[in-house]
Formats: sequence, structure tokens, C-alpha cells
Amino acid sequence: MAANLPPQTFNHVAMSVPAALLDAKGRASLLDFFGEVFGWTEMPTLTEDGHRLVLRAHSNEQFVFLIADSEPMRCPSGDHFGLSVRTPAELDAILERARKYRERDPRVEIDDKTIEDYRVLQLHSFYVGYRLPMKVEVQCYAWADGVGPQSMPGRS
Repeated sequence: MAANLPPQTFNHVAMSVPAALLDAKGRASLLDFFGEVFGWTEMPTLTEDGHRLVLRAHSNEQFVFLIADSEPMRCPSGDHFGLSVRTPAELDAILERARKYRERDPRVEIDDKTIEDYRVLQLHSFYVGYRLPMKVEVQCYAWADGVGPQSMPGRS
């Protein structure tokens, strides 16, 4: 049974995109948005003009890997990957930065904040997209006192 295995951590998301998005102008727009809104930075040693961009998400072991392809990834509007933040205030700050960015660039797509109440957990979340095939869902798990992510029983 897998229950005794050590926990794993997701470390990256990879997407294929049109080569034009990875030219100097396209990379600059991606770096500006994801840098300003999320604080992500370029891994410059991995950048190849028109071919590859790796967005470092606060760690060399967490990143978004973008690669050019003649048949780039296409996703329905609900496809996304998720980021977790520690507090509702952190989530609200990211949402506010995304809204401010959208004021000067209408390509920013935002699905506004929701709060789902599960009694032991309030799940705060919103979605934001910018020029990539997948949106980012930003979530905050606000656990009730005495409850946390390790306290909920799994299903067999």
C-alpha cells in the first residue's frame, strides 16, 4: 500500500506555446506580468530566444516551463494549475495586483474571488490567465481551529 511512502511535491508545470510568445517581446510581457503579480523570475540560463522560457516560482525547484511548438497546447477555459498561499490577505494582494495589471493590459483574464465554506475549511480562490494556455488558480485553505491538512482522514 502506498500509505507508507514519503510525500511528494509538485515541482513544475510545462506548456507548449507558439514560438512568437517566446521571442524577446513575448518573453518580456510574460516576465513583466508574472513578475509583477506573482514575483516569478526568469531562469536566464535556460532561456532560448523563440524556443524556451522557464519562470522560476520562488525556488529553483518550482517553475513553469514554456516550450515553443508548431502545434501549441490548447485548453478549454477551465483548465488550470493551482498555487497555494498561506493567508487570505496574501491571496487578496495577488488578486489586487492582477486587477491593477489588467487596467493597462486587457489580455489579463480574472475569474473573481470565491469562498467555499466546508465548515472545517474555508477555501478562498480566484483564477487569473495571461497569454498562456492554462490559467492559474490561487487558493488559500483557511482551516478551522484544531483542523489542518494532515488531520483529515484519507479514503481507502
